[in-house]
Amino acid sequence: MDKIRVIGGNALKGTIVVKGAKNAVLPLMACALLTDDEMVFENVPHLADINTMTQVLRHLGADVTHENETLRVRANAIRNFDAPYELVSKMRASFWVLGPLLGRFHQAKISLPGGCAIGTRPIDRHLYAMERLGAQISIQNGYVQATSSGRLKGNKIIFQPTVGGTMNALMAAVLATGTTEIVNAAAEPEVTDLARCLNQMGAKISGVGTRRLLVEGVDSLHGTTYKVVPDRIEAATYAVAAGITHGELYIENAHLYLMEDVAFVLSRMGLDVIEKDNGLFVSGKNCELVATDIVTEEFPGFPTDCQAQVMALMCLAKGTSTVTENIFENRFMHVQELVRMGANIHIQGTRTAVVRGVDHLSGAPVMASDLRASAALVLAGLAAEGETIINRIYHLDRGYDRLEEKLRSVGADIVRFRPIGDEEI
Repeated sequence: MDKIRVIGGNALKGTIVVKGAKNAVLPLMACALLTDDEMVFENVPHLADINTMTQVLRHLGADVTHENETLRVRANAIRNFDAPYELVSKMRASFWVLGPLLGRFHQAKISLPGGCAIGTRPIDRHLYAMERLGAQISIQNGYVQATSSGRLKGNKIIFQPTVGGTMNALMAAVLATGTTEIVNAAAEPEVTDLARCLNQMGAKISGVGTRRLLVEGVDSLHGTTYKVVPDRIEAATYAVAAGITHGELYIENAHLYLMEDVAFVLSRMGLDVIEKDNGLFVSGKNCELVATDIVTEEFPGFPTDCQAQVMALMCLAKGTSTVTENIFENRFMHVQELVRMGANIHIQGTRTAVVRGVDHLSGAPVMASDLRASAALVLAGLAAEGETIINRIYHLDRGYDRLEEKLRSVGADIVRFRPIGDEEI
């Protein structure tokens, strides 16, 4: 299986272009099930997760093509209403077809989901929303079966914050009769992007970008062309790359309003983060990294998907930093790998990591446990003395389009390789 080799010590300098957000593209692909017309999505990266969602949609009967950065979906010949275990177990986001299938076709059979092993992520909020809209739900043999005797009916849905649940509820509610009110909705940029696309398709959603969404059901939706919001997590990863290598990067298509809390933390640690043209200029040149504390929260707070990357930066900061993880209870699996590279990190309880800065990291063979942990290990390798070999990089391919190529273009000594004799498993 492929691995990545990084030789640390090079200060990065140049421009990296950020593409559309993985976590926005996937629900947008699912929302294409809500219309017979063709949906055209622009600024779409080539990622393993997008390939998995493509397989899910094709299994259902949709026509999907992805050329360059344009992805087209037409769901005018849906013949299946089930998303099988073989696909859904690869990626939790496959579960997002539940809402549109139920909303448009009044039936769905979806395998219980999989994805990164970063903690329990129950689907009870998704199912609660569907039941509030009038669906009958049962779980049998590892599958969620949902049906309704005709169109769903608008209702009030009161959530604990849930990004996926909010997205599924929106996609189910747009074709329901009457009005749906979603209280305590997630307000992440990817949720906002989905709502804006649905409105462009003819939906009537108000309160977009807030924690209270009102959905007036419509009879049908039409196709449209939609440009996906840039990936704030990818942008943040490259911003950390600039800081950890004491380099300078212009990150094109990165926007401050999407990642203000991350930019604030990086600035507090000593980096310069400046809005420039259509992106962000991030410099760690000649800066002394300073310890800080972060607490992961729902947007607009610090995103859990950036926790591992910033922890890699903290490893080289002067002083003691703390990381409090409030979203997922099992998201410190990268800690032991960073420690293998010489980091001084201790876990307190289940939610807090204490990071004491060290003078340097040393290259080592490490193992990626999930998508964002993979990125953190690459970042640590960029700064470490000597060679770092990162195993299980298939996690990385789920969320980063050609990461090693982009980093190499700005001066990183990084290469993907497959050891002689290794075969795909």
